[in-house]
Amino acid sequence: MREIYLDNAATTPCDPKVLKEIEPYWSKNHGNPSSFNDSGREAKKAIDQSRQKIARILGAKDQEIIFTSSATEANNLAVFGIVKSSKKTNPQPQIITTQIEHQSVLEPIKNLENWGFKTHYLSVNKEGLVDLDELKKALNPETVLVSIIYANNEIGSIQPIKKLAKIVKEFKKGSEYPYFHIDAAQAASHLDIKVNNLGVDLMTISSHKIYGPKGVAALYVRRGTKIEPIIYGGGQEFGLRSATEAVPLIVGFAKALEIVNSKKQMTNSTQEKLRTHFIKKLINLFPEIKINGPENPKDQVPHIINLTFSGIENEQLLLQLDKHGILASAGSACTSREIEPSHVLIAMGLSKEAARSSIRLSLGRQTTKADLDYVLKILPEVVKKIEDLYGSNIKEYYYN
Repeated sequence: MREIYLDNAATTPCDPKVLKEIEPYWSKNHGNPSSFNDSGREAKKAIDQSRQKIARILGAKDQEIIFTSSATEANNLAVFGIVKSSKKTNPQPQIITTQIEHQSVLEPIKNLENWGFKTHYLSVNKEGLVDLDELKKALNPETVLVSIIYANNEIGSIQPIKKLAKIVKEFKKGSEYPYFHIDAAQAASHLDIKVNNLGVDLMTISSHKIYGPKGVAALYVRRGTKIEPIIYGGGQEFGLRSATEAVPLIVGFAKALEIVNSKKQMTNSTQEKLRTHFIKKLINLFPEIKINGPENPKDQVPHIINLTFSGIENEQLLLQLDKHGILASAGSACTSREIEPSHVLIAMGLSKEAARSSIRLSLGRQTTKADLDYVLKILPEVVKKIEDLYGSNIKEYYYN
């Protein structure tokens, strides 16, 4: 059966050039980077070169790149690490974030709220964009961290990071806090990630979102930022992330970032054309369909398409698409009717019913026009099949 993989926002296939780069560190060099022998020194050299490669792409210093096991860990380190350090001088620190963050930012913050920490959640408009004035009003002397997702993983909205960074910087007026962290996991393959251009203090990037291996990511930490580790042990990663480094994964991560950075402009152009073609044809097939996200394509990464099929439960739609080899996803993991609808879509003003009727298609470098035309051919068939199966009872069956 033909397979059309349209879940690239969840994870991307590993680039063959990346796999080739990794292979020697699986099969030949087994050294521990902390060992004082030839094999260990060779492993340490590979990490140093990879760190340098990533730092150059980000416009950062080598020692500002902290390798972690995932973007989730990197985001946790940013949140907990800054708050832990700030407690020494600020007994009641405040965090500012948004209502549409990834769970790896929201859940650590919710955990801190249980301990009495204060949080302000910036709202978003119907396009998933924050209000700059709300950030200005929310900042206060107790704010130690502002954490905002660069490109949203469900709807693709791009936040105006440079403008937000300027607001934070002007509020600081030379003082230490607040620090500004962005989750760029979904942005790294499409947007500017030069840290000085963006004006950020901390930034998360992830390997498996950019055609690299799973199990490795990085947190950029600007030199001088006061942050404490959340994992303790041998003091690797400049004392911020203890654990033996995953040499093959780090090597692959650096290679993947190098490749994706060189292809960024071409990838964006191709995916913008594919997305425009797909949506135009889709609207002809389903005039009532809702496209979730910014109206201006410049405010959205080109690889994410979020759609609401009114009255069609997303889990059933995904299962039917899967039978035809079309692999997509809901905005959030959906395994039963009891699962909560996407918090991102709810924050944008969609009803719970509409959120449960929404799916995400995310394009990859391997996606072709023929792939999307196949989806356009199958979609009417599966929608009609679901409507025929459940008819007027579909709302009562799924939403009551």
